[in-house]
Amino acid sequence: MAVPRPAGPVSLAPLWIGPEHGADAMKRFPLLIWLVLLLLPGLAMAAEPAKAPKFIESMAAFPQQEKAAGLETIGAKLAFRVKEEPFLLVATVIFVLAILHTFLAVPITKYAHKVQHDHDERVRKERGGAKAHEMVSFKGTMLHFLGEVEAIFGIWVLVLLGAMLWFYDLDTVRSYVGHHVNYTEPLFVVIIMALASTRPVLRFAENCLRFFARFGKETPAAWWLSILIVAPLLGSFITEPGAMTIAAMLLAKKFYRLRPSPKFAYATLGLLFVNVSVGGVLTNFAAPPVLMVAAKWGLSTQEMLLHYGDKAIVAVLASSLLYFACFRKELSEMCERAGDHDGDGVGDLKEKDRPVPLFVTLTHLAFMGWTVFFAHDPPLFIGGFLFFLAFSQATAHHQHEIQLRGPILVGFFLAGLVVHGGLQGWWLAPVISSLGKEALFAGSTILTSFNDNAAITFLASQVEGLPAQLKYAVLAGAVTGGGLTVIANAPNPAGQALLGRFFGEGVSPLKLALAALIPTLIVAAAMIYFPDRGIDAMFAPEKEKGYVAPVPAETH
Repeated sequence: MAVPRPAGPVSLAPLWIGPEHGADAMKRFPLLIWLVLLLLPGLAMAAEPAKAPKFIESMAAFPQQEKAAGLETIGAKLAFRVKEEPFLLVATVIFVLAILHTFLAVPITKYAHKVQHDHDERVRKERGGAKAHEMVSFKGTMLHFLGEVEAIFGIWVLVLLGAMLWFYDLDTVRSYVGHHVNYTEPLFVVIIMALASTRPVLRFAENCLRFFARFGKETPAAWWLSILIVAPLLGSFITEPGAMTIAAMLLAKKFYRLRPSPKFAYATLGLLFVNVSVGGVLTNFAAPPVLMVAAKWGLSTQEMLLHYGDKAIVAVLASSLLYFACFRKELSEMCERAGDHDGDGVGDLKEKDRPVPLFVTLTHLAFMGWTVFFAHDPPLFIGGFLFFLAFSQATAHHQHEIQLRGPILVGFFLAGLVVHGGLQGWWLAPVISSLGKEALFAGSTILTSFNDNAAITFLASQVEGLPAQLKYAVLAGAVTGGGLTVIANAPNPAGQALLGRFFGEGVSPLKLALAALIPTLIVAAAMIYFPDRGIDAMFAPEKEKGYVAPVPAETH
C-alpha cells in the first residue's frame, strides 16, 4: 500500500527543532541554518592543514630570536615583537576595543530602545494603524544588535579580518580562521548547553538538588544554597558549561521570577560565575583551563582533587554562606512571595510536574555522557547530537521545545573570542614567564578577566621549564578570576544568556565584577594560603609531556 505524499513543500523545522507547525515552524527554521553555519568551521578543521600564517610562524620564533639578541626585559621583548609583526599590535588594539564595547552594551541597548520607541510613535502619527512590519526601525535594530553582548566579539572579528587582509592577503585570512583556530570548545558548549536545557535533564538535576533542599524544607533559602553550592561542584563531572546551564535555568525558574532586588540579583549571578569557575577543578577534564594543561603537565583527577578540589570546596562553601548571611532577610521575604504549597505554614518552592519516564531520562543522560567523553572530537559529539534530535522528536510528548537560540549565540560569542584570543600570545607569554609565584597568581587572575582563562593556561603550558610553583600559580589564578567578567570563563556567556532577561537593559559588566569580587578574594585566599606540600610532586618536571632529562656533566 502506497503512502500518500503530503501536498506542498515539506518543512524540516519540525524534525530538527521540535513539534512546531505552520508559521511558527518557519520562524524557527533559520535556527537550523545557524547551526549548520556554526558547524562549518569544525568541518574546515577536518580539511588538510594549510600553511601557517606568517604572524603565527613569527610568534613561534620570537623566543629564540630574542635569546639570540640578548633581550631580557619585557619592554624590550614587546618592542621587538611589534617591530617584527606590527599586525599583532593592531590585533590586540582591536581586542581591547571589543572588550570596551562590552562595557558599552547596556547604554547602547537603552539607546536602541529609545530609537525604536521614537520610530514607533512617529509611524503611528503618520500612518495610524500601521502593520507590524512597518514598525521596524533599521537604526534601532542595528543598535540593538550592537548592544548584544553575545554578538560583540563576532562583530569585531570582521574588523580583525579586515586588518589582516590589509596587512597580508586573503589566503592568510582563510588559513588563520579556517585552519589555525580551534573551534572545538565553542561547538562543545553549544551541544552541551542544548542537552542540559532539555526537560528530562533539568528534571533529573532538579530532583538531585531537591535531596539537599529538603533538609531546609525546600524554602527559597534551602534551594538557593543547593543550587549555588552543589550544582557548581557537580560541574567537575558534567563539565562546567553543563553545570552553568542547569544552575542558571533553575535560578531563573525558582528565584529570578520572584523579582529579587537588583543587589541580590547581581550577587547571585556573580557568586554563580565564581563558584562554577572554581567548582570544576575536582577533576582533570571538566574545567576548560584545567583541560588545556592536563595532558601537557600530566595532571590526574586524583591530583586535582587533592591539591585544587579541597580548596575549591572550602571556597565555594565559604562564599555561599557569606552571601547567604548577607541576604538571609531577603531570602526570608521570598518565602511569602513563593507561597505555601505543603500547608506547613512556611513558604516553599515545591512544584508538581508530570513525571518523565525513566528510559527517556537515562537516554538523555547517556547522550550527555557521550558528549562529555568525546569532548575533543567534534565529529563524534556533533553526530551524537543529531541522533539526540531524532530521539527528542520521537519523545516529544515528554519534552519541551529544544532551545537552540541561546546555545548558538553563546557558541558565536566563544568562537569570536577564540579568534581574537589566538593573537594575544605575543604579549601574554612574556608577561607570564617573567613573574614570580605571587605576582603570577595575581597577574593570571587579572588577565583572566580580559581573556578566556583557558587561553591563559594554554599559553603558560607553552613556556618550557616553568617551575612547579609557577605552574600551580597560573592555574590557580586562572580559575580564581573566572567569575569576574563574562569573557573570563567559557560557561559565563551561557549563564548571562539564560539570566540576562532579568536585568532590565542587560547585565552591567561593572556591577557583575563588583558582585563577584568578594567570592573571588575568598577563592584567592584559599588557593594561596591553604596548606599544601604536594605541589612540587604534582608538577614535577619529569611528568611534563616531552620532558627531556638533563645530561649529567662528564667528570674527568
